[in-house]
Amino acid sequence: MTTDVQNPKRAKEDSQFTIGTHDGIFHCDEILACFMLQQLPKYANASIIRTRNSALIEQCDIVIDVGGEFDRKKNRFDHHQGCFNDTINSLRPEIQCTREIRLSSAGLIYTYFGEDVIREILTKNSIDQFSEEMIREVYRKVYDNFISELDGIDNGVPMFEGEPKYNINTHLSARVANFNPAWNEEISDEEVTKRFGKAKEYAGREFVEKVLYYATQWWPARELVENAVKKRLEVHPSGAILELENFCPWKSHLYELESKYGIEGIPKYVVYNSKPNDWRVICVPLQPASFVCRKFLAVPWRGVRDDKLEEISGISGAVFCHQNGFIGGSKTREGAFRMAIRSLEFGE
Repeated sequence: MTTDVQNPKRAKEDSQFTIGTHDGIFHCDEILACFMLQQLPKYANASIIRTRNSALIEQCDIVIDVGGEFDRKKNRFDHHQGCFNDTINSLRPEIQCTREIRLSSAGLIYTYFGEDVIREILTKNSIDQFSEEMIREVYRKVYDNFISELDGIDNGVPMFEGEPKYNINTHLSARVANFNPAWNEEISDEEVTKRFGKAKEYAGREFVEKVLYYATQWWPARELVENAVKKRLEVHPSGAILELENFCPWKSHLYELESKYGIEGIPKYVVYNSKPNDWRVICVPLQPASFVCRKFLAVPWRGVRDDKLEEISGISGAVFCHQNGFIGGSKTREGAFRMAIRSLEFGE
């Protein structure tokens, strides 16, 4: 239940706990913070009190994005104070997330309740076999690739220095904002409350999808990538060529595993079978989203295909090499490995 102004004591009789947040225009950070709290058994049936009345706020069991106070012990999670500059790493240094972004109310709630929220989401989706290592890694990835964006937008943190050449207006924060009444639209408080609920459901669905992706698709790839790292010297004595048993999201796992095994920067190529008679060799980029690679495929092959590529490379079954040299293909495993080995030996 959500209401703009209500007596929290009355609400507590009905639903045990109350979540307080501000009224008026709502934003993605408190919307998602409310959703996350309501995934937990303690707050599953909690009423959401939307108000700026300090007396009502004081009576709420947990308060987010309003009240001018951050105190974990008192369940007060506002981030608007001028003295507030915390990030997820400053509050929980053991987590070591990649993003160092000033937290919004979404980030604050996620910081302290995120792991329990993830456990609840997995259990509700019939995923009951998970390790604490998996929970921790999913927690980090969801922050770095989802929550941090909401924190940055809500706090006005620029993505980079200077003016962008274009703006992105389809991000989750913008889509949630569209649930608010237009400036020239007159609607009742009851309708605003309904829209708050719809926005919460909308943002929550995207959050759940992200959690499930990292838990059911990204995390299972960890074992495959780690096996490839362990067997790297069996594949090639340089340790620079890895073979995946199956294609999977491998880049972010590889960088972390390189640190674990003390082989930072050594892997140059990843070979895998895409489909029957289709083997790929991909160059390891300097960063996950970069097209600048540690070592590209051989220069003479780039942009060449089929018979011409076989002739130039002397590799039977070679099918293509991208014009930028970051990926190539072969009809056979042997051909893909020969492309990787030859490129490894090829001088830039």
